[in-house]
Amino acid sequence: MPSQYLCMSHIPKPASPFKIPRSVLVVIHTPELQVLLLKRSDEQGKSSGVWQSVTGSLDFEAESWIDCAVREVREETGLDALASGHVLTDWKLENSYDIWPHYLHRYAPGISRNTERVLGLCIPAPVRVRLSPSEHVDQLWLAWEDAARQVSSASNEAAIWRLGVWFAADS
Repeated sequence: MPSQYLCMSHIPKPASPFKIPRSVLVVIHTPELQVLLLKRSDEQGKSSGVWQSVTGSLDFEAESWIDCAVREVREETGLDALASGHVLTDWKLENSYDIWPHYLHRYAPGISRNTERVLGLCIPAPVRVRLSPSEHVDQLWLAWEDAARQVSSASNEAAIWRLGVWFAADS
């Protein structure tokens, strides 16, 4: 099982006109392997039909994966990833993929690939989270197998399947 982190640093965020091509994917789950999925909104705030785990890019070059995960979880769900009873784990897995052409304008010229770090956040039980309306329009807790089938991203699907495999091996 990957290592766990319980603290974070605070580094000031410099302004940048472009997104950094490094992001986190945080699979939020319970010990019983219920997985939280969020339904993405489009640019008009309507449902895009895309279900996913928490995702987001580093805000500045020196931001750590853990700090980014803590921030994104708070921004997208209102949850405190470092709260008592919550266990944030860096799975030490990375995915690299081509950035979709309609998002390339958000990145510096010449950037066409993103590196995604996978982490997990185990919380004691399913809870109703506070969605960021500019990012998500709905939420759903599903058994891990169903969640893996529901997500739109191949890397998100693989991460949820890995969660199930790890927990099955620990049982």
